[in-house]
Amino acid sequence: MKKNNLLIITALTILLGSCGEEKDLFAIDSKNLKQVYKQNESINLGIENKEEVKIDSVVYFANDIKLGTAKNEKPLTFPLNNLKFGLQDIKATIYFEGKNNECVTSFELVSNITPKLYETKDYTILNTYNHDSNAYTQGLEFYKGILLEGTGQNGESTLRKTDYKTGSVSKSILLSPDVFGEGITVFNGKIYQLTWKNKIGFIYNAETLEKEKTFNYFAEIEGWGLTHNDKHLIMSDGSSTIYFLDPETQKLAHSINVYSDTNAISQINELEWIDGKIWANVYQKDAIIIINPENGAVESVINFSDLKSKVKQHPELDVLNGIAYNPATKTVFITGKNWDKMFEIKLNK
Repeated sequence: MKKNNLLIITALTILLGSCGEEKDLFAIDSKNLKQVYKQNESINLGIENKEEVKIDSVVYFANDIKLGTAKNEKPLTFPLNNLKFGLQDIKATIYFEGKNNECVTSFELVSNITPKLYETKDYTILNTYNHDSNAYTQGLEFYKGILLEGTGQNGESTLRKTDYKTGSVSKSILLSPDVFGEGITVFNGKIYQLTWKNKIGFIYNAETLEKEKTFNYFAEIEGWGLTHNDKHLIMSDGSSTIYFLDPETQKLAHSINVYSDTNAISQINELEWIDGKIWANVYQKDAIIIINPENGAVESVINFSDLKSKVKQHPELDVLNGIAYNPATKTVFITGKNWDKMFEIKLNK
């Protein structure tokens, strides 16, 4: 898969306007503004003063975060490295003659990193293991040498323990038939499992798989992928946003927007925390992206399209999904929905 099949460029039109009784007096100067900026750039903001009114000062905001104040009509140069990726709604509040007026414009902020592309030759399949072809894999994670797996589909969703070397399931619990199971992770001896559209998650004892708690999502979102670092649960909802949650309260701590150097990457699915980075499946793509957790920049794209040709082809065969890092072997395990194989891989460089 070529990178430009994954990274789809979106068009964005700059919006110009103003408001208030003096709406025709001012506008944000668009002559030197671009539709898309990269994070390592700066933006020069200025005002078109159509009637040459005496301006006292202009205060600029990006998504309601103050950028700075310019005296009189002096332009403001602002570095973009501290702003989140995504659409930036720029507002200028102009103070003049004891009054004030607001003008707005917009641009999109993307990453300044061109993702590195890993092809088939850039990784090695170390081992191939059996995997339950009836498992609609949603989440995959190692815990004390045992492979934990969460599966989906209403009436078929499970949480299970598996011997990864043989593919045999040692313990499994069936979720309620009205629940579609999604991503899983283990934090401080507890398994967290998401559901798709029910807006609830479950917490289990990692040793016994006994359910201890049900929690509500912090917002009206879907549950897709789940992993963790040493401080937060890390959740995806099928959009281009990744959420960092407090493990104790399951409330939102902060979020990042996932971007390449051209556009947002949506449909972020299964997640895994590996060596300080977030590895993520992109739904319906035979690729995994590696994300900087500090800002959401896509640093690498791994083309795994060759793996699907190595599994049994059958009517229920579905997409690549499932990433698990084994800290004992320092290798990554990859599978898919209803795949009969799981692959232990290592990047060559």
